[in-house]
Amino acid sequence: MGKGVSFLLLALVLCYEVTVTMGYRGEKQWRKERERREEEMEPEEEEESESRKSWFLMPKSRPVMTTDAGEMRLVRSPGGRIVDKPLHMGFITMEPQSLFIPQYLDSSLTLFVRTGEARVGCIYKDEMVERRLKIGDVYHIPAGSTFYILNPGEGQRLHIICSIDPSESLNLDTFQSFFIGGGTHPTSVLAGFGPETLSTAFNVSMSKLEEIMRGQQEGPIVHVTKFHAPSIWTKLSQLQEQDRLKQVKRMIQGEADEEEKEWSWWKLFGMFSGNERRVLGDKAPDSYNIYKRKADFKNDYGWSVAVDGSVYKPFKHSGTGVFLVNLTAGSMMAPHVNPRATEYGIVLRGTGRIQIVYPNGTLAMDARVREGDVFWVPRYFAFCQIASRSSPFEFFGFTTTSDKNRPQFLVGANSLLHTFNTPELAAAFGVTEERMRRFINAQKEAVILPSASAAPPDEDLKEREEKSEDGGPKVIRNVGDQMIMGFD
Repeated sequence: MGKGVSFLLLALVLCYEVTVTMGYRGEKQWRKERERREEEMEPEEEEESESRKSWFLMPKSRPVMTTDAGEMRLVRSPGGRIVDKPLHMGFITMEPQSLFIPQYLDSSLTLFVRTGEARVGCIYKDEMVERRLKIGDVYHIPAGSTFYILNPGEGQRLHIICSIDPSESLNLDTFQSFFIGGGTHPTSVLAGFGPETLSTAFNVSMSKLEEIMRGQQEGPIVHVTKFHAPSIWTKLSQLQEQDRLKQVKRMIQGEADEEEKEWSWWKLFGMFSGNERRVLGDKAPDSYNIYKRKADFKNDYGWSVAVDGSVYKPFKHSGTGVFLVNLTAGSMMAPHVNPRATEYGIVLRGTGRIQIVYPNGTLAMDARVREGDVFWVPRYFAFCQIASRSSPFEFFGFTTTSDKNRPQFLVGANSLLHTFNTPELAAAFGVTEERMRRFINAQKEAVILPSASAAPPDEDLKEREEKSEDGGPKVIRNVGDQMIMGFD
C-alpha cells in the first residue's frame, strides 16, 4: 500500500514538472514571436504598439497604389508558427466613373462592398461574366482568373474590403498582379513580347501596336469618363448591361467596325468564339449579400452572421469564409475559441475593446479599437470583443476556413462548461459540485452577453471628430505594409 502511494506521489510530481516545463517553453515561444515582430517594426510603429500593447492589431499603414482615380491599401498578414494560413486584407477606394484595369492574380480574391456599387467582370470557365455588386455583397475571384472592377456611379465613391489568399502564390509572403491592360504605367504582360511577335500575333501594323501598347499612363486605376479620350472600353462601360452585351455579341459575330475588330480588349481574352453563353455567363457563380442573410444568432444584445462554403459555393474550395458581428452598446461577445481558423477583422462602426489570451493563461492583448482598426486572432486563442457604452460596435472579417468554424464558447448559457458539468470539472477548479453548478448557471444569456462593466467609456472628442477629407467617416485607418510587386 505504501509503495502504491509513493508511486502515485512520484507520478504526480513528474506530471507537474512536465506541465510547468511545457508551459515555460510555450511562454518562451510566444515571447520569441513577439520579439521577432517588434524587431520588424519601424520606430513610430513600435511606439504605438507599446502604448497600446497590441500585438494582435496591425497598425502600420502604406498604400500599394495611388492614382487620381483611386487607391489600394493592404494589411500584411502576420508570420510565424501560430498562423495556420497567410491571409492579407486589402482596401480598394475608387472614384466615380473609374476602372481597376483588367488583371489576374496568383492569389484568390474575395470582395466585400462596404459602400457604393460596382461592376465586376471576370473570366469564368472561358466565359465572360459581369456581376453588379451593391453594399453588403460578397464575391469570390479564383487565383489566375482575369477580372476588372468598375465604379459606374456618377457621385459616389466605391469602398471595397477584400481578402487576398496567397497560398497559391509564387511567394507565400506576398502576391503578384499580372496586368492585361496597361501601357507605360502599369505595363501590360503583353509588353514583354517583342514588337515583331505582337505585330504578327495581333495581325496589325507596328504603328498601331505602338499606339495601343503605350497609350495608358494613368496607373492601375483609371477614369472612364467623357472627359478622357474615347476608347472601345469607355464606350462599352457607359452602356446599360443588356446593350453592352449586345455590342459585345456584334463584335464576336464580326459585325463591328474595323476599329472595334482590331482594338477591342475582349480580343485579348480570346473570346471570338460565336458562343453567346461565353458573354452572358449564366451558370457562373453570383455574389452573396451578407446583410440579407438571416442572423445565425440574435438576441437583445446583438447578432452575428457567418458565410462559409455551405452557404456560398465559391468558398468551398477557397479556404476562406466571412463573418459580420453587431454588438449593442456595452454588450460583449462571450469569451470563445475558434478551433478551425484564424480570423482577420476590421471595425466598421463604433468603438470597443478586444481581449486575447495566450495559451498559458496570461493576457496577450487588451486593446481599445475604433473604426478602421484591423485585428487578427490566431486559431485556438481565447478572445472576446466588448462594445463601448456609447454606441453599437460592428466588425467584419475573414476566416481561414471555408468549413463551418463552430466557435467554442467558454462562458454563457451555451458554454462548454455546461456540457462539461461533471464532478471532474468541479475537481479541476477545486470547488464543490454545487458551487460549480451555481457559478456556471449564473449567466442566463448565451453568445452575446448584456452590458459589461468591462465596456470602455465614451470615446473622447478627438476620436469622434476624426474624419476623412471629404467629411465622411474614416472607413480605413490602420492598414498594412506589404507591397504588390509591379507597383512603383
